[in-house]
Amino acid sequence: MPHAPVLPHLRHPHHLFIDGAWREPHGREQTHVVSPTTGAVIATLASGDADDIAAAVDAARAAFDHGPWPHLSPTERAAYLRRMGELLRARIPDLANAWIEQIGALAGVAPLVVGGGVAWFDSYADLADRYAWSETRALADAPGTALVVREPVGVVAAIAPWNNPFGIMAGKIAPALLAGCTVVMKPAPETPIEAWIIAEAAQDAGLPPGVLNLVVADRAASDSLVRHPGIDKVSFTGSVAAGTHIAAVCGARMARCTTELGGKSAAIVLDDFPIETAARTLARTITMSAGQICAVLSRAIVPEAHRAAFVAAAVDEMRRVRIGHPRDAAAEMGPLAMVRQRERVEAFVAQAIAEGATLATGGARPAHLPDGAYYEPTLLTDVGPANIAAREEIFGPVLTVLGYDTLDQAIALANATPYGLYGTVFTHDAAAFSRVARGVRSGTLTQNAFRFDSALPFGGFKLSGCGREGGKEGLDSFTEYKAVIPAAAAPAGHSVL
Repeated sequence: MPHAPVLPHLRHPHHLFIDGAWREPHGREQTHVVSPTTGAVIATLASGDADDIAAAVDAARAAFDHGPWPHLSPTERAAYLRRMGELLRARIPDLANAWIEQIGALAGVAPLVVGGGVAWFDSYADLADRYAWSETRALADAPGTALVVREPVGVVAAIAPWNNPFGIMAGKIAPALLAGCTVVMKPAPETPIEAWIIAEAAQDAGLPPGVLNLVVADRAASDSLVRHPGIDKVSFTGSVAAGTHIAAVCGARMARCTTELGGKSAAIVLDDFPIETAARTLARTITMSAGQICAVLSRAIVPEAHRAAFVAAAVDEMRRVRIGHPRDAAAEMGPLAMVRQRERVEAFVAQAIAEGATLATGGARPAHLPDGAYYEPTLLTDVGPANIAAREEIFGPVLTVLGYDTLDQAIALANATPYGLYGTVFTHDAAAFSRVARGVRSGTLTQNAFRFDSALPFGGFKLSGCGREGGKEGLDSFTEYKAVIPAAAAPAGHSVL
């Protein structure tokens, strides 16, 4: 049965939010939102150009340099965050519908995920009174003390990807605003709707003009954002290619930069853990959001003696996954976010097979879903560490199986990619878990489950990016240290500058 798109009402879909007001874009560009289930355009919103980007940065710059926002107390800024959280919580159905229609997220899952994004505003507001904004330290070379303070880094460009557009954007702007920064939001053009809702909440919460701005733009105009001298920090989540480019641009002018660029996360299964349980768990994990999660466990590293049993159990479980329209209550996996993403996944699988991998199941478009960007859960085995499926992020429902003989070999296989974002160890042995967790070079290691905690830092090693989001560390990244040394504390003959 066909499902008509259910999209939230936006007050100003053809305007950009700059300096506290909704403005017509400078040019005539538009952003077209395409349904992953039908391929049809389901919404048209405003799109900016380099002039709009410059106007947004200028507004944020003025709000930071001359406005009240950086000079409010953290408690005062936290009150604004709480109000935004209240407004956004009331719009969870709108946020969920936006995610469902834009990338094909399951209707039964979307409210929970976007609700987690709303929670960023409360969790950072709660941190306002506990964070070490300043501390007194004794001087090392003379009697007296100095003050070490944390100040806002300045104007922030917050750039979010298409796979989780609300949660990732919220995880950037909530700590940035609490720190006292001003922000230019730049959502992915494929999934812009959530940023409009955030901007509406900012306006309704009474944020001072210029504190939070919204511009959607194509790649060329977006590049002008990260190059703009008025931007003090870029917080980016997305591809390695875009992230390394942004890091190079920021490095050339010493702008601060935080990047989260994806992963090729390993699940190491140890001998003591039931192999069928691990296989079923990973078969279901790789189908979450059709595998379009940066940290998704896409490599299963299993004892060679149990590899055949793992493959058999994983194949059986993958074939049970019900693929369907995201609004179908029986569906357990929806489409990929767009046709070009499905084509990318298909190309990866074809190359992996050409390099010697065996297709155990999947690898095709479901016959009962001829329209849309649907793709079957896929398992690749007989994969060596040099195979593209073992090294590169596919970003789709594709699980790769590698075998090992010793624990040291398993750790080496986990580290044998240019990524290092996330990983899991399936074991009931606490000592073995600790050994593997300390040996795998990833930003997060969990035991027996795919899980996150917003109170903890999240980010990666190697090509998975630089810096951390979440928790206290996520707030740290939007601040700068300053040492304030009173004249009375300076020893004779020493300058305080």
